[in-house]
Amino acid sequence: MDKQLDLLQGTLDMLILKAVSLGPLHGYGILLRIQQISKDRLEIQQGSLYPALYRLEHQGWIASEWGESENKRKAKYYRLTAAGKRKLQTETENWNRMANVMAGILGAKPEEV
Repeated sequence: MDKQLDLLQGTLDMLILKAVSLGPLHGYGILLRIQQISKDRLEIQQGSLYPALYRLEHQGWIASEWGESENKRKAKYYRLTAAGKRKLQTETENWNRMANVMAGILGAKPEEV
């Protein structure tokens, strides 16, 4: 099994936006969804998640409403807003550009410098 990777600074918001873009989820469901789509290589701590959810909702990128969880408990469900979809698209493009730059840098050979 792969060792879990440390989450890079500033990527939590993007991961949350991606998770809720796949369908409305309650807080713990977001943790599980990120774990699932990362094939258990990322694990988000609840202490990091809830302040991020508050921040994203305050910025208008996600919206919430109360509902009932699978175990019949009251839970706040989050969904992506139109502004959140735009933000996710922008962040994804920026991330992909940066990943390409980093791959080029890390793949540089002495004869190419």
